[in-house]
Amino acid sequence: MGKKILYIDMDNVLVDFESGILKLDEKTKKEYEGHLDDVPNLFSLMKPMPDAIDCVKKLSPYFDMYILSTAPWNNDSAWSDKAMWVKKYFGYDKDNVFYKRLIISHRKDLNKGDFLVDDRKKNGAGEFSGELIEFGSEKFPNWKVVSEYLMKNV
Repeated sequence: MGKKILYIDMDNVLVDFESGILKLDEKTKKEYEGHLDDVPNLFSLMKPMPDAIDCVKKLSPYFDMYILSTAPWNNDSAWSDKAMWVKKYFGYDKDNVFYKRLIISHRKDLNKGDFLVDDRKKNGAGEFSGELIEFGSEKFPNWKVVSEYLMKNV
């Protein structure tokens, strides 16, 4: 039997969404109030969540890993910004654990796997057939706890 399949969401899981919002000027924040995720190039401004990069690299030998994220429908740059973010923080070549392993979908439940690390149950995450690990919850508050749990379930 092969490695277990692990999907990881981007926004507020791998990526600190708020770090991008903090870089916006007040005019842009006001213009996009109520739908800040539609700001062009917003996703390129975001930093990784604490310990996310290190924990993913630690887990990579033990899991068949993919990023499973949703991009705002009305923000065309978000789709390419997410790909560029993965390349920036994980590398551009085949040594990147997520090389050609970025899935953008509004129906996460259609993906087959063992684990999904996500901060919300939206976009099919709540109906995922494997185990949903709710990042940021009381049980899984941060990457160190998530990583320890996953290593016990290799």
